Amino acid sequence: MSKNLSELSGRKGLKDNLFDRMGQLAQTDGTPDKKELQKLADEFLIGDANTYGTASFYDFLKPENKGKKAYVCNGTACVCAGTQEKVIDDLKKHYKADEIGHMTCLGRCHENAAFHIDGQNYSGAALNELESIIEKKEGTQDNYHVGSLGNAILTREFTSVESYYASFKAALKKDSNDVLDEIKISNVRGRGGAGFPMGVKFGFCRNAESETKFIICNADEGDPGAYSDRYLLEQRPHSVLYGMLIAGYVTHAQYGVVYIRAEYPDAAEIVQTEIDVLREAGLIGKNIDGSGFNFDFKIIRAQGSYICGEETALINSIEGQRPEVRVRPPFPAQQGLFNKPTIVNNVETLASLNFIIENGGQAWKDIGTEKSSGTKLICLDSFFNNPGVYEVEMGTPLSTVVNELGGGFKSAVKAMQIGGPLGGLVPVSKIDELQIDFESFSNGGFLLGHASIICIPEELQIMEFIEHLFDFASYESCGKCFPCRLGTKRGQEMSFKALNSGYKINRKLFDDLLNTLEQTSLCAHGGGIPLPIKNALHYFGDEMEQYFE
Repeated sequence: MSKNLSELSGRKGLKDNLFDRMGQLAQTDGTPDKKELQKLADEFLIGDANTYGTASFYDFLKPENKGKKAYVCNGTACVCAGTQEKVIDDLKKHYKADEIGHMTCLGRCHENAAFHIDGQNYSGAALNELESIIEKKEGTQDNYHVGSLGNAILTREFTSVESYYASFKAALKKDSNDVLDEIKISNVRGRGGAGFPMGVKFGFCRNAESETKFIICNADEGDPGAYSDRYLLEQRPHSVLYGMLIAGYVTHAQYGVVYIRAEYPDAAEIVQTEIDVLREAGLIGKNIDGSGFNFDFKIIRAQGSYICGEETALINSIEGQRPEVRVRPPFPAQQGLFNKPTIVNNVETLASLNFIIENGGQAWKDIGTEKSSGTKLICLDSFFNNPGVYEVEMGTPLSTVVNELGGGFKSAVKAMQIGGPLGGLVPVSKIDELQIDFESFSNGGFLLGHASIICIPEELQIMEFIEHLFDFASYESCGKCFPCRLGTKRGQEMSFKALNSGYKINRKLFDDLLNTLEQTSLCAHGGGIPLPIKNALHYFGDEMEQYFE
């Protein structure tokens, strides 16, 4: 991270954003022209190497993306479902091989066979209409079930802007510290995976002295299998915008950035439309409702990088730098975007604030367990009889989610990866022992994370799954630290050779690799990938024995 680059990028504020400009330059050919990147560098007073180094990192900016016309989802849910080879074969009937790229999880995990053409996502039976799709270039709306068990908070129907934001207007008439106290009482914890108390984080930022502060909605949580963020952005966008406004009020921030992943093109359009609605209603801008509170939004469209789900890499990205993880301290709440105090929360975390502000922190605290309060969105993939997004109270038995809400499995499943690529690998034998909360999963040796559930079918070799995880982790590493950059690739090489030749892995060497990744990686990307692999070695040792010395 360069403090100087952060300052230079922030000279024009958010309105004329360096990273945004790079994305615009790539729209025609799939990658920015080098001469145009040089002009950007001159305009923002940074080096040519900085703009080129940034552009060459992202899937949809890098030179290799030039001329791509179609993209295939290579997310874990689609891989496990085994649908993507046919997608590639069918696309090759219409496109050259070098015109087909990849996207990592399009959020179509409920039906798979996901692909992207000309700015639109498709999945499921849409593959049968490929010729029509290419000719008409029209998107198709997928359908998935949305339900709840117990309190419907995040999934409740939206009423109107007037009624929904009445509690926000009421909050503006209160001391912002009293509003923050309600958030602290609720004990709402980050839904992106870390589970850090939201109110505590807000307090850090509030106490930081600065005339300029930022609220960032991390809508780049690209965990394969998790499409709850997509649901909220596309179907409940005001829950997210409301949460950002409250976050701004209690921390004294004036600007909100909604950083939306490139794989969710519809979400960016929908959220922008609703921001315009708020502007017309006088709920954003200067002196909102006569309160003296100023706040406005900026949407930043991501360009394809999983590591941007890590908050400091995301901040670097908005600044137009390579999305490398920053060393902490300082933490973003003290020194974040453009070196100013910054709050970064994920979509679902922010969406919880409407209920808390309307009903009080204790009402949220009374739901769930003592340490894991409130409700949680769960995503079920296509191996369930009832795939979809479900809202459950924290503490709900995993068996209830799998057997009652999900309706059980369509075919034989031997394990579930819960919480994304860094989440634990839960054998089906453990279903009756776990419940949906942070402590239950942690005590069981797993990780709740985003709580998305991807099923590993009986016929898929666990070593194949491990090779896929290592490959994903290696490709998506920011490269900042040696353990992650080198270790994930060595893991992929060993598992690939074991699968495709007579190579036998040395167990001591393999364990050392996992421990080095876990203990010395700079962030949770390298530090988290050993968890599912250690789970696999523990629970599926007999199956994997053939690949080790």
